[in-house]
Amino acid sequence: MMRGEALIAYRALIRATRNSFAGDTLMLKASAAEVRKKFEENRHVSSETEIQRLLEEAREASEFISSNIVQAKRTDRGGFEMKVGQDHAGATLELPSEEIIRKSV
Repeated sequence: MMRGEALIAYRALIRATRNSFAGDTLMLKASAAEVRKKFEENRHVSSETEIQRLLEEAREASEFISSNIVQAKRTDRGGFEMKVGQDHAGATLELPSEEIIRKSV
């Protein structure tokens, strides 16, 4: 049963990153690798209490990614645009630093 829950949590995280980083191959690959790494690191956890804690963390991470992360895209005029969905209602806006922006182009 725990294995099924872990698989559901894993898929939810992958789905959340695919939705949030659609069109950004670099972020899609990096986020999928990070999710897989975290699950692999905890593959041999046997304590039911610890497994439940890890599953809750995975659910919270999935929800956070889905509701708080929006990928901005550079427009032809040099600005940025974001497509914010209903999942992002109530989220706050955090703009990336100039250094991060320079590294991404």
